[in-house]
Amino acid sequence: MKTRILLADDHVVMRAGLRMVLEKQPDFEVVAEAGDGRQAVELAASTLPDVAVMDVGMPNLNGIDAARQIHLKHPSVALIVLSMNSDETYVLRALKYGAKAYLLKESAEADLIAAVRAVRQGQSFFSPAVGRTLLEDYTRQLRQRGVEDTYELLSPREREILQLVAEGKANKDVAQMLNLSPYTVETHRTHILQKLNLHSVPELILYAVRKGIIK
Repeated sequence: MKTRILLADDHVVMRAGLRMVLEKQPDFEVVAEAGDGRQAVELAASTLPDVAVMDVGMPNLNGIDAARQIHLKHPSVALIVLSMNSDETYVLRALKYGAKAYLLKESAEADLIAAVRAVRQGQSFFSPAVGRTLLEDYTRQLRQRGVEDTYELLSPREREILQLVAEGKANKDVAQMLNLSPYTVETHRTHILQKLNLHSVPELILYAVRKGIIK
């Protein structure tokens, strides 16, 4: 069965290039194209794609807010965000609003195939340059605070759960994989967030990217 993809970008040439890259894969099919955020939301509702690839800088409704609307109405649609900006604030907003992957436009053609395959498997994906930026920011924060690597605070079991949660797996799936109860997994998640001074799953995903735990 083919992976059905919605492609949203206001630049026609960029959109055509990405479509060409995607449709070289025999198991991919671009089922709709949008030139702005509002059209993307409408097309997501009418076509129900497996994956939506969203440019951030679109007219009428930006890509991140459009992704948020799609995620709220159609949570089964896996969201990939394209951006010119690798700033942590943009990445965090995209994750908070449901994105599973964050790609820089400069490397989108090289990374897009891998990103689509990753999100279809429920995993996260980030352009290598985004991962490097986040790692540099994290290292700088550690130096400024004068603290050691907080990852060392986690037990082996907590590290296992951190990776699985960061990859997008639900508590029940983690529980089944590790032969634990969902309650135990939730307790571990709470302890992980507390130890790492994080406040949400999107922040936990960013932490995992910084640490190189996930791509």
